[in-house]
Amino acid sequence: MVITGHWIDTQWRLQKRVLNSVHVPPPRLGIAIADAIYKCMLDWGIETKIYTVSVDNASNNDTALRCLKDTFSRNKCLLAKEKLFHVRYCAHILNLMVQDGLSEIQEIIHDIRASVEFVNKIEGRRLIFGEIVYQLRLPEKVLIYDYKTRWNSTYEMLACALKFHEVFPRFKDRESSYTFCPSTEDWEKVKKVCSILGVFWNATHIISGSDYLTANLYLNEVCRIKMLLDSKANDEDNFIQLMVWKMKMKFDKYWGECNLMMSIAAILDPRLKIRVINYCFPLIYPLYEVQANINKVRQALYDLYVEYVEVHVSSSRDSGPSCQIVTNDPVSKSSSSSSSTMTHVTGMCEFLSHIATVEPVQPEKNELDIYFEDGLLTAMEKSSLDIVNLDALKWWKSTTKYKILPKMAADILAIPVSTVVFEATFSARTRVLDSYRASLAPETVEMLMCAGDWCRKLHGVKKRDKAFFDYDHALVGVYVGLLSVDGLLVVVAFTQLLKKCQGSEMC
Repeated sequence: MVITGHWIDTQWRLQKRVLNSVHVPPPRLGIAIADAIYKCMLDWGIETKIYTVSVDNASNNDTALRCLKDTFSRNKCLLAKEKLFHVRYCAHILNLMVQDGLSEIQEIIHDIRASVEFVNKIEGRRLIFGEIVYQLRLPEKVLIYDYKTRWNSTYEMLACALKFHEVFPRFKDRESSYTFCPSTEDWEKVKKVCSILGVFWNATHIISGSDYLTANLYLNEVCRIKMLLDSKANDEDNFIQLMVWKMKMKFDKYWGECNLMMSIAAILDPRLKIRVINYCFPLIYPLYEVQANINKVRQALYDLYVEYVEVHVSSSRDSGPSCQIVTNDPVSKSSSSSSSTMTHVTGMCEFLSHIATVEPVQPEKNELDIYFEDGLLTAMEKSSLDIVNLDALKWWKSTTKYKILPKMAADILAIPVSTVVFEATFSARTRVLDSYRASLAPETVEMLMCAGDWCRKLHGVKKRDKAFFDYDHALVGVYVGLLSVDGLLVVVAFTQLLKKCQGSEMC
């Protein structure tokens, strides 16, 4: 289990780091997961700073989060009355929806996957396939494989194969052993399915970013998916209707109830504000639930703001200004008048301290009301900003109008809504559990995964260069040997390697 931390640093930059790679032995009960997460927080000394925990939708994770909520609530007061503590990954929900939909064309997918494997398996077949492609003057050249466990990879395989749908029948005429060529009707079904999956694919790519905010993009993508499903629910093709019906069932299961996190995060985007739920909710929820859900989000947002105000006032009071009075009145120096002077000064200090802490955070209108009344950022005249690609975090950093809302926005917008970040940790190398690593101890894997993530971030390395594949594997034995002597030496090994390969974008 990889535990990754996400936060906004003091320079208002979105940060994420692998905090630990924990071996959780079977049967991986929820309480064991909760204990592993909490131990990791204790090791880092951040058990009182946890705002949310984001996981996928496994039942043991639900149990783990219930245990953690109780534990963390004893250490600190979880904001929003603990309503934002458990975040379910949007990308995982999309995956569940798509898998239900793809079950309607499993036989077709099997034939296309087998066709791709059949063509690519032997060089002679690839040459025959390539000749047909050349004769038809098709721009595409290569068929791609898919990972059976990743629907987005399956979609890419189908979309690619669809471009060669005219080639496969001609290839069949030249290869007698090719017996699973999809029919014309099959390709029509694939075309319709890809038109639906394309929207899911785009949404997944948008919300799966790890180097930019995703929480504020969540609601709009969910709304777009709901509009697509509604438009296809009455499709003339019965198999599309059945496919969409299954996906809508899954949609209602996870998003049928108002999601406070995705709504509040969207509202804290200056391009959207409160109008985003006025637009999206009628498209997502039944009409009789729309207003109730809008009121629910507004109430939760104001309750959350009040909690931030209380925290701000408390911190201001704890670090309140000291009061010193300097006077030129010679009488104040006499011992006979010192008592009355001190009484007067103390009373004034109490009043000034009260004004300093209360007046800035309790204006006639609170910051939320002012934020909403200012209008959307898109409505501002002569704006030189790129509204479509606006970085909401930079906007909150630069604004000087608010004192409390920026802190609230930073905490909410830092929440990730995708599980791809964690999957990418295991995909950092082409072969994670190959013959070189299969016998590594859990502690060794933890050191390698954590050190690699922190060192790559330190040196700005993002992508792996295939040219360094063999060089990288040759050094694995060096890492393991160093770890057996001193675990800290692995950091030195990674750092020296990355310094040499900094220009190559090696990962």
